[in-house]
Amino acid sequence: MKNANFYNCYICVEKVQRMSGKGIKKKKWKNKLLNKYRVVVVNDRTFEDVYSFKLNLLNVVGGSTTLVFLLILSTVILLVLTPIKEYIPGYSSSELKQKTIELALKVDSLEEEAYKNTAYIHAVKKALLGEVEITKESIDSLRLSGNPVNAIEHKQPSEKDLELREFVRLEDKYNIFTEETPRVNQVLFSPVDGEVVRKYDPSTYHFGVDFLVSKNTPVKAIAKGTVLFVDWTIKDGHTIIVLHEGGLISVYKHLSTLTKSEYETVKSGEVLGLHDGEKTESTTEDSQYFHFELWKDNYPLDATLFIDFE
Repeated sequence: MKNANFYNCYICVEKVQRMSGKGIKKKKWKNKLLNKYRVVVVNDRTFEDVYSFKLNLLNVVGGSTTLVFLLILSTVILLVLTPIKEYIPGYSSSELKQKTIELALKVDSLEEEAYKNTAYIHAVKKALLGEVEITKESIDSLRLSGNPVNAIEHKQPSEKDLELREFVRLEDKYNIFTEETPRVNQVLFSPVDGEVVRKYDPSTYHFGVDFLVSKNTPVKAIAKGTVLFVDWTIKDGHTIIVLHEGGLISVYKHLSTLTKSEYETVKSGEVLGLHDGEKTESTTEDSQYFHFELWKDNYPLDATLFIDFE
């Protein structure tokens, strides 16, 4: 019994020591936080106190926390309210987003226009190369009438028609216009210097003009425009097609060399290529001549009516 009582007393004493030790530790931490320290600024030469102030560890911790909080707050405000945020990786401004959307819409519009231009060029190419299929659904009035082009009979005008034409001619002759505008907005020049050996003849499906030229004769653009098509075939040799103002299209065939490529802008009188002009064993009867065509709205035109080849 005495041993048991002694053991119980020992345990109680140990517990009291532990509790007192914890209390002592808490007091030490409290004292460390609340103990005041004096910070003195001393002149190094005279050892005179210049400035002094008191603080404790709790003041240092509180002040540091406040300073860090204010620094973080000012950084956030600076990033949110100023353009500096645009320099953060992965962040894009509203103005940049708006420009991106506008550029995307422009690219989409350009793709649509490019598709339309490609389809138009392909259609013009097929028309000029004679690859257009003739169907019953054609809206051509000549085909609906069932009469071929070379079988159309041109009737002479009647007397009333002649009188009306003469009346209109005399009226326009003496009419004074206050504001007169030209009907032709561009001047067309001859593509080559040579002799015309075959003229425009739709009755034989010859929709151009053939020239006999000397060797290495430069072929020039009749007016400023954009190159639509460049190709080479056994029948036509090097061929180049140029689109001019007002939808006018000029075609140059049987060239020996070319100096322009597709979608390239050309000026009036600029050299498009060269024509050999000499007949060899490999050349055909047609390819020895330079062939020129003029088209408007998918219809051939008589180039001699618009260009002086002499």
